[in-house]
Amino acid sequence: MKEYEIVAAVRKTAGLEDAGHAADATRATLTVLGQRLAGGEPGDLAGQLPAGIKEALPATGEGASFGVEEFYRRVMDAEGHGCTQDGAREHARAVIAALKAGVSKGEFDDLVQQLPGDYRDDLLSTAPVNEHR
Repeated sequence: MKEYEIVAAVRKTAGLEDAGHAADATRATLTVLGQRLAGGEPGDLAGQLPAGIKEALPATGEGASFGVEEFYRRVMDAEGHGCTQDGAREHARAVIAALKAGVSKGEFDDLVQQLPGDYRDDLLSTAPVNEHR
């Protein structure tokens, strides 16, 4: 996928008004995801993303250990735009959905394998955000 396709998918799924906000949400989510993933996984993921987005991921991840609520708090802080934690949850889910469509199945499966159960139950869910509170 090209950068504009990923941003458009995030914008549509998250219901954001403009592409700039969707691009910021995408970069914020990838930045925090890059902190959570370990080893070469962030670099492997970046290798399948277009320029303009892949730079948000480090080549090597630290594998920081924090729960899914902290993940959303960090996305909220990185995103700006007056984003709330529920907004960050919605935006991050939209980014993950775009990644699932935009990278190989093997790469997406590798990403999922590094995430604990609370991430799989919430971040990867397609249920409405208010059902996970």
